[in-house]
Amino acid sequence: MRHLGPIAAFLLACASAPAAAQDVAARPGALAAALAAAEPGAVLNLAPGIHEGPLVLDRPVTLACRPGAVIDGRGQGSVITVTASDVTLRGCGIENSGRAHETIDSGVRLLEGADRAVIEGNRLRGNLYGVDIHGARDARVARNVIEGGQEQHVNRRGNGVYVWNAPGAVVEGNDIRWGRDGIFVNTSRDNTFRNNRFRDLRFAVHYMYANDSEVSGNLSVGNDLGYAVMYSRNVRITGNASIGDREHGIMLNYANDSVIEGNLVRNGENRCLFIYNAHRNRIAMNRFERCDIGIHFTAGSERNAITGNAFVGNRTQVKYVGSKWVEWSDAGRGNHWSDFAAFDLDGDGIADAPYRPNDSMDHVLWTQPAAKLLLGAPAVQLVRWAQHAFPALLPGGVIDGAPMMQAVEPSLPDWEIRHDG
Repeated sequence: MRHLGPIAAFLLACASAPAAAQDVAARPGALAAALAAAEPGAVLNLAPGIHEGPLVLDRPVTLACRPGAVIDGRGQGSVITVTASDVTLRGCGIENSGRAHETIDSGVRLLEGADRAVIEGNRLRGNLYGVDIHGARDARVARNVIEGGQEQHVNRRGNGVYVWNAPGAVVEGNDIRWGRDGIFVNTSRDNTFRNNRFRDLRFAVHYMYANDSEVSGNLSVGNDLGYAVMYSRNVRITGNASIGDREHGIMLNYANDSVIEGNLVRNGENRCLFIYNAHRNRIAMNRFERCDIGIHFTAGSERNAITGNAFVGNRTQVKYVGSKWVEWSDAGRGNHWSDFAAFDLDGDGIADAPYRPNDSMDHVLWTQPAAKLLLGAPAVQLVRWAQHAFPALLPGGVIDGAPMMQAVEPSLPDWEIRHDG
């Protein structure tokens, strides 16, 4: 009996010890055979070369690829489908998925039950969708290069990362290019999307019916639209940059109770910020610079706090069509306007007079674009002078009661990603 204690301890140690790593050669059938024989917790080291897919990972395993190892889906469905929890894919080339949107053919699909999956440091190229997190909880998709195919029109491509009903998903440090949307999230919550770079896409980040989430430190360059939050609430959009995005840098459409803070939108061809029927949001300490329109505010959006922002060098700082005054300062602090020749005699950093970025002639020009031909006419200049001299003549619009003398200058997010290939 006195020997049972050491024997039990030995058996327990064997049971809890990690499985030994196994090398897998790049030859037909080798990876499928290794997966079929793998015990839970096994680590498969894939040798350089082509490994045949598609694969289904139905037990907790780690696929760790040597430099030059590629898993090829041969154009059939998803390259790797994960149904088990605690699976890790690291350092692999993952290529050549099918092209069916109906089955969301992807480089990697994480289905319900694939909780705590880690997809890290991979190169996903030429797949319809990059990574599809479809019902899996607490997934982590980090430091991957995700490049979609360019053979189809952008609206027929798949998303870099598609998140559906995946609470706790974290998508960070990825370089995403040539898809439809960089990250498309639908019907989800408690997600974090941070420190990614997005290029040559329709939307960088696209929210639909997703709540209680974070979008931070991302860089969107040259996309149709940067950050679109639609039909969602309690989303924090902080410290991001949109550089040269064509339609909107940031769009809030039926987005409520959210924070948009410390972002930089620069050189947009259309609107830096578009707000449509969005309520109770805090929009603070952002810089909207050199867009055709700094902020387009429409459709009865109410109870938004707009404070501490800088509107710099936009062709039109504010486009707002309404018949009542909307105050854009909060707790005695407004925004900075590059076209406002303000004075600050008491040196408190707040201009001594309020700023009204629009007048009745702006309303005429927005509703009747042909009237731009009359901009230089003496009658137009007389109307604008009269409204400036006698503000009571104005029909309503935006007023900043405490304009800031200095502009905030959010920095570009640091972007650094290291990968092979």
